[in-house]
Amino acid sequence: MPQVLELFRKYIHIPSASGEVGESKPTTPAQVELAKVLEKDLVSYGFKDVYHDGHAYVYARVPANCEGQPNIGLIAHLDVVDNEPCAPMNEKIFENYGGGVLDIGNGVKLDPEVFPAMKKWVGKTVITTDGTTILGADDKAGVAEIMAAGIRLLNDPTIKHGEVEICFTPDEEVGGGAEDLDLERFGAEFAYTVDGGELGEIENENFNASSAKITFTGFAIHPGSAKDRMKNACRMAVDFASLIPEHETPEHTEGREGFFHLVGMKGSAENCTLVYILRDHDAGKLAWKEEYLRRTADIINYKYGGDVCKVEIRESYRNMIEVLRDQPGIMARAEAAFRLVGVEPVSRPIRGGTDGARLSFRGLPCPNLSTGGINAHGRLECACVTDMEKMVDVLIEIVRAR
Repeated sequence: MPQVLELFRKYIHIPSASGEVGESKPTTPAQVELAKVLEKDLVSYGFKDVYHDGHAYVYARVPANCEGQPNIGLIAHLDVVDNEPCAPMNEKIFENYGGGVLDIGNGVKLDPEVFPAMKKWVGKTVITTDGTTILGADDKAGVAEIMAAGIRLLNDPTIKHGEVEICFTPDEEVGGGAEDLDLERFGAEFAYTVDGGELGEIENENFNASSAKITFTGFAIHPGSAKDRMKNACRMAVDFASLIPEHETPEHTEGREGFFHLVGMKGSAENCTLVYILRDHDAGKLAWKEEYLRRTADIINYKYGGDVCKVEIRESYRNMIEVLRDQPGIMARAEAAFRLVGVEPVSRPIRGGTDGARLSFRGLPCPNLSTGGINAHGRLECACVTDMEKMVDVLIEIVRAR
């Protein structure tokens, strides 16, 4: 049977970055290529009802070997972010990590004083890149862990369990992974996304999230004759951004504190656009942030005259605690599984979102579990292989008959 490290190393060598949301589903053909590999692997390892829908959603099942148990789902996403390269992959493995700074190459160093999770990795095996790419542990660690757990269940009839439903999804990193998951085909009563960080984390609370596009329409004219005539859209955008409370930006917030995050800006004197993401665990506070942007647009319109500033707001996802607070047994099952393998679980709010949030609101309660990876979305991404192996044990205990 392949171990989780073997599977993980195979999958991180297959580029699968998602891309800009548009007409295509998934957003990139690379995700379909990885989905085909996963489909082939699932068939070869003996999973049942394997199905790839052609859009990088891959379904499979481990049949029940006892009665009276719930159908439990395990979900991970196969895409990675596209803000940093994901290939060519040159991973490095550090066995029996002795503590201290890891120099992984190309001027990139991992310092446990900066990343305290590493202090728990002493004596364990760690995997990194060579500093030129992301590792892809978000979320190929979750993919490999689910695959390894399913293979063990298929090959060890002494582990009694109900139906285990598996799905690997695309486009999570761009907010589209949960939209087209076929819940009827999936067949789970509840599920867990395996898409977190440090070993032991269980997350049933995430940000409420919106995105906002603010457009500015100016009037461009030769600067030599611009007095009392020019309306500079770039200056409007700068004025708008200066009115956002600085203490409510990501670099000044933590825990359950929400923020306005300016993620993009482009334009000219004639037309300019700002893109914000808005986050808050409190739905009322998120609504306040949305209204704040609208009122700020009113100020810009008053200052420059006319309807020069427009705000478009789109809901992204909601806080899954609204659903999961009424399903305490799902969290309790995961907490018990961690403790059974000697890991004390920690529940903390996600300063972000997961597919589990959207799935919970679609009727599939779905908290999020750790993977053993840290520093996602950048070249400092790394994972503890020993903790990944422990996560396989956790998944086994979650589905084990009770």
